[in-house]
Amino acid sequence: MSKILKGIGASDGIAISKVYSLVEPDLNFTETSIDSSASAEEVQKFKDSIHKTKVEITKIRNHAEEAVGPEHAAIFDAHLLVLEDPELITPIEEKITDQSYSAPQALAETRDEFVTMFESMDNEYMRERAADIKDVGKRILANLLDRPLPNPASIDEEVVIVADDLTPSDTAQLDKQFVKGFVTNIGGRTSHSAIMARTLEIPAVVGTKGVTDEITEGDMIIVDGEKGDVIVGATEKEIKAYEIKAEELDRERQELLKLKDDETTTSDGIKVELGANIGTPEDVEIVLENGAEGIGLFRTEFLYMGRNELPTEDEQYESYKAVLERMEDKPVVVRTIDIGGDKELSYLDMPKELNPFLGYRAIRMALDNKNLFRTQLRALLRASVHGHLKVMFPMIATVEEFEEAKALLIECRDELKADGVDVSDDIEVGIMVEIPSTAVLADEFAKVVDFFSIGTNDLIQYTFAADRMNENVSYLYQPYHPALLRLIHNVIKAAHDQDKWVGMCGEMAGDKTAIPLLVGLGLDEFSMSAGSVLKARQQIADLKKTDMEQLADTAMRSPKSDTVTALVKEYTERS
Repeated sequence: MSKILKGIGASDGIAISKVYSLVEPDLNFTETSIDSSASAEEVQKFKDSIHKTKVEITKIRNHAEEAVGPEHAAIFDAHLLVLEDPELITPIEEKITDQSYSAPQALAETRDEFVTMFESMDNEYMRERAADIKDVGKRILANLLDRPLPNPASIDEEVVIVADDLTPSDTAQLDKQFVKGFVTNIGGRTSHSAIMARTLEIPAVVGTKGVTDEITEGDMIIVDGEKGDVIVGATEKEIKAYEIKAEELDRERQELLKLKDDETTTSDGIKVELGANIGTPEDVEIVLENGAEGIGLFRTEFLYMGRNELPTEDEQYESYKAVLERMEDKPVVVRTIDIGGDKELSYLDMPKELNPFLGYRAIRMALDNKNLFRTQLRALLRASVHGHLKVMFPMIATVEEFEEAKALLIECRDELKADGVDVSDDIEVGIMVEIPSTAVLADEFAKVVDFFSIGTNDLIQYTFAADRMNENVSYLYQPYHPALLRLIHNVIKAAHDQDKWVGMCGEMAGDKTAIPLLVGLGLDEFSMSAGSVLKARQQIADLKKTDMEQLADTAMRSPKSDTVTALVKEYTERS
C-alpha cells in the first residue's frame, strides 16, 4: 500500500524512479581484541578494504575530471597516494599483528594519530593533508565495516536522491542525466538545495520531516515537485497516473518554448529583462535553452566548493571567460565570493559562530582576506574583455563597505593595465540589497553604485528576524508582506531617481504571485532559476503596467500578507 508524505514543493516537475539514499552510515564500532591466530585474516580484510576504496576513489576521480576538469579532480589523486603510503599503511598492519587490534580499531587509532600530527604543523600545505587523511580514513573504515559511504558524484543510473539535507557541495555534484529528483527531511523553498534543484530543472520536495525513515535503498518513489507530495511504495495505477501527468507537463513545456526568442514586455508595451541564476559555467546551457536575456546572478562560491584548496586566478579566469563568451553580448552579473552562513569551506579557517548568517560571511570575510578577494577580482577583470560583465558585491551593510570593495577592484584594474593586461572599460559595479539597513539607505547607496540587485532570500529573513532554514519560524517567511514591499519600493525609487537600474535575484523574482507586484513597483530586471523564465515571460505578457502600479500601491497600504495575496488573486481571476 502506498503512502503519501507531505513536504514543500521546491522545484516543479514529476520524478518517478528508485531511491538513492544519501544518508551517511553509522561508523561506530566496538573496540575488541582479536586472537593472534586471526591476525592474518584481519590484515587481509584491511587490504581488501584498501583495494575497494581505491576502486571507489578512482571512479569518483574520473567522474570529477569529466564533469569539472582535471584541476578539480586533482584532490582525488592525492587521496589515492594516501592509500599507497607505507608510513600510514604499515603502522595499521603492525597494530593488527603485534598488538591484536581489530582492523577498524587499528585504522581509527592510526588515522587519528596522523591527523593530530598534521594539524599541529606550522606548514599550511601539511595541515591541509590532515583533511585528506580524514576523508580517506573514513572511506576505508566504511568499507571495513561493510557500510559504504554514499557519493552523489558516482551515480550512474536514474535515481531520486533521498537525504536529511543536501549541502551546496552535494548539489554541485549532481548530474541531472541520472538524478531525476530529490527529497529531503529539512529545508524550505529558499534553502540552497531547493535553489540548485530549480537551477538544474529537477523536481524536488523538501521539509518532509521524516522521508529518510520511510524509505530503503532501491524503493520506487514518486516526487511531485509542484504539490510537495512524495509517494512511497506507489501502485502501478499511481505510477501510470503520474506518468500521464509528466507527459502533460512536458507538452506545456514545449508550448512555452515558443516564447524562447521573444522580448519580455507587458501588455501595454513596457519592457523588462528576464535573467537567470547560475552556480557553475555548465549551467549556461540551461539558461540559453530557456531564452533568458542574461545572467542576473552567477553564484561564484560554487567554484570554491568540492575541493581542498582555493581556486587559482587562472582557474577562475577560465570559468568566468567560459560564461561570458557563451553568453556573447548578454549581460552577466557575477556575485563575488559569498562564503559563510550555510556555505563553508573545509580548507578555510572560518570561526565557529552562534549566528553564522549574521556573522563573518560574504563581503565581510572577503575584505578581511584581501589576498583571496584580489585573486577573484583580478580573474574577473581579466575575463571582462570576453563579454558583458557586471560585478556585484554581496551582503553590503554600509556605504563604507562598498567603497572599500570598489577601491580594491580599481586597484586590481590599475595593476593589470600597468602590466599590459586588457581590461574592459565598461564594467558596472553594484551591490546586492539583502540587509534592511541598505534598503533604508538606498538613496545614499544609489549615488555611488551602478545598480542594485535585491536578494530577497536574505532580505526577508533579516526583515522579519526569521531564519529561513528554521521550519519553526517558516510562517514568517512572507515575500508578499507590505513591510517587505515598502522596502523594495524604497530601493527601486531611490535607484530610478539616480537613473540607475534595479534587478532582483532572490526566489521572489520568479514567484507567480510576486511578479505582478514587482512589475507594478517598477522592477527593471527579474533573475530566477532558468526553468522559471518562460513561465514568467508568459505571465508578464498578460499584465498591464498601469494596472499593476495601482495593485502594488494598494498592496503596500494593506495591513498584512494575506490581504496582499488575496488582492493579487482577485486581479488574476478578474483578468
